[in-house]
Amino acid sequence: MADILVIEDEDNIATALDFLLTRDGHRHDRMATGQGAVDRIRRTRPDLVLLDVMLPEVSGYQIVQDVRADPDLAGVRVLMMTARGSVVERRKGIALGADGFIAKPFELAELRAEMARLLAG
Repeated sequence: MADILVIEDEDNIATALDFLLTRDGHRHDRMATGQGAVDRIRRTRPDLVLLDVMLPEVSGYQIVQDVRADPDLAGVRVLMMTARGSVVERRKGIALGADGFIAKPFELAELRAEMARLLAG
């Protein structure tokens, strides 16, 4: 079981993630905006952050960059999610320090596998 923070502004995706994470026995919480996300991550130290790229107020790219700039947060794994899923976006996310990248809509099996990989590392 892991502590997971979901940062996702689309309710339908957040609801699907809530269902999946609950069913898999993970503790999780959600933020619907990027505002205050880094402070929340500092405070709660989740094992994994499921981070949308396109967020109101502060982008997922800015959040992952800020998390990676803080040595105290080195153990926090970040899985970025984007509706676009282009190679350029994936490269940018990984370059900024994301541990993984998944395109939406994602298959549950693919998301589960990627989460398991990151949580095992």
